[in-house]
Amino acid sequence: MQVHENKALVGILMGSDSDLPVMEAAAEVLRQFGVPFEMAILSAHRTPEQAARYAANAAERGLKVLIAGAGWAAHLAGVLASKTALPVIGVPIDSSPLHGMDALLATVQMPPGIPVATMAVGKGGARNAALFAVQILATADPVLAHRLQEHKADMAQGVLQRNEKIDPAVRVRFQELD
Repeated sequence: MQVHENKALVGILMGSDSDLPVMEAAAEVLRQFGVPFEMAILSAHRTPEQAARYAANAAERGLKVLIAGAGWAAHLAGVLASKTALPVIGVPIDSSPLHGMDALLATVQMPPGIPVATMAVGKGGARNAALFAVQILATADPVLAHRLQEHKADMAQGVLQRNEKIDPAVRVRFQELD
């Protein structure tokens, strides 16, 4: 697999156009890693046939991972997972009066045999869904695996640099801990 191919490897789906601001966080991460993706709005309830058809032919179209974001009791990820053998990552969206708790429970509480990897509610969950998709793809792509290692090292370095904001009189000196 080559990371720089233009053929989509990840499908990002959402139940409504109101979910787009959250799911754009997943797209941003995939762009950052150079992973080609496609996006669609498909509802488990309003367009169930199209959602099922999308999932059923996703693998033959070259997709490797599906990310599904939905709110209001969020059945999209489960519907997709029931129609494909590809990994499906669910992103509960906090669009309902229950602030995403209904979406979280509907996404995480899948029946045995229909697994859905479930992320946190909202944009943080969408970012993590994309990072998890990158991790899955990196198992077969050394270039992507290297980019992922660099990303993790950059995150660690950023955290350690933030220690400079702490008063030197009380700041831990990490070299002394070794």
